[in-house]
Amino acid sequence: MTSGSAPDRLRRPAQRAPDRASSPPASARRLTRRPELEWLARAGLVARGVVYGVVGTLALGLALGVGGKTASQGGALQTLAHEPLGGALVLVLAVGLAAYAAWRLVTAAVGDAAGDEDGLADRLAALAGGIAYLVVCITAVKILVGAPTAGGANNPKHEAAGVLGWPAGPELVGIAGLVLIGVGIGQGFVGVARRFVEHSRTEEMSPAVERGFTALGVTGYLARMVVFGLIGYGLVRAAIAYDPRHAVGLDGALANLQHAGGGPALLGVVAAGLLAFALYSIADARYRKLWPAGRWASRAPARARRRSVRAT
Repeated sequence: MTSGSAPDRLRRPAQRAPDRASSPPASARRLTRRPELEWLARAGLVARGVVYGVVGTLALGLALGVGGKTASQGGALQTLAHEPLGGALVLVLAVGLAAYAAWRLVTAAVGDAAGDEDGLADRLAALAGGIAYLVVCITAVKILVGAPTAGGANNPKHEAAGVLGWPAGPELVGIAGLVLIGVGIGQGFVGVARRFVEHSRTEEMSPAVERGFTALGVTGYLARMVVFGLIGYGLVRAAIAYDPRHAVGLDGALANLQHAGGGPALLGVVAAGLLAFALYSIADARYRKLWPAGRWASRAPARARRRSVRAT
């Protein structure tokens, strides 16, 4: 017994050393465990869900012929601003979007408190998401203060036209398009493989809730795959044809679906998928795994803990 334990003690530090070398400083890791960051994350997920819900509702209305339009996240906020109490709602969403961006940027810098998003690909995805929603938050603030939000830097065609004029501009636009197509494929994989479930506290869900949660996530991620793929395809076309008119954002991608072979039916399917992603995001705010295993498990309902014990 004694002779066997010494080699074990010698091996343990060597096994843990790579993790320590790749881990952020303890002070930075403690930041991800602060309750304020948990509230930022959950509020941000709700805000993301509301914005996607408006985009999906507008697109579905257009597909069904009962009004509606194709809109980007910024366009959805503009639509909300013209509704009764719209200014107050946009203000709340701006705070939520800022919270979501802050959470994703912190995750990109120091990793996930639960240890689920510490890889390079996860960090880059968090960085991209943080920047993207920071831009949407800035759009919301512009709407609130009455600043113009259309054209210029907010228009994909204007942005592509500017980059195409740079040295190696077409190559850069083409690479950006290929990256977005890759992101779309990644979104589809996350949905089909149900990878998103790994970040959720499924032990707190009833079987029916877990099935519904999973169905919403799969449908939503597949819809995002289509949208990201179309945006990336437009950039690739703009690079090849040296024509920025092919570049589109979320609203342009949905408009292209409407005019595709499937017509309004195809737009309706993707719009329904975006609505599913909206509901998934709101549910994710409740069930997202944001703490290390020991901490969030201690917060789980007693019924969930008993079910976990029975399963083992």
